[in-house]
Amino acid sequence: MNLSTNLSLTEVTKSQTAIRHGIDNTPNAEQLENLKRVAEKIFQPIREHFATPIYVSSGFRCVDLNTRIGGSATSSHCNGEALDLDMDGRGTVTNRQIFDYVRANLQFDQLIYEFGDDQNPGWVHISIKKDNNRNQVLKAAKVNGRTSYSVM
Repeated sequence: MNLSTNLSLTEVTKSQTAIRHGIDNTPNAEQLENLKRVAEKIFQPIREHFATPIYVSSGFRCVDLNTRIGGSATSSHCNGEALDLDMDGRGTVTNRQIFDYVRANLQFDQLIYEFGDDQNPGWVHISIKKDNNRNQVLKAAKVNGRTSYSVM
């Protein structure tokens, strides 16, 4: 099943952790609608702008999977509202280019520059809700062993 022209449901639900632990990572109807929104409003514009495949490193996570990987209890991944994109080593587009494009051109709830360095994030987290998107831009970093977020 395709969520948009260039993004399949399999791409956003596949998880090696889920496979290893026998976790059913299938979204319900509401989560599926949210995933379609993320695909159409976030993923597809990025894909079309850069005209190259875009790699989803993390998409939908059911609660069991999110708990298993140590994700935030309030993660938008569990609602089907977020994607993590990571282009490191996958062509000419960088994570920074994706981050900058989203920031300048798309509506979103949160855009997070995840770790990495000052030139390039380790990956880019992007979420979108049906309503009341905050257009919040954050940078994640480790501070004293814990993840800390600062406004960019």
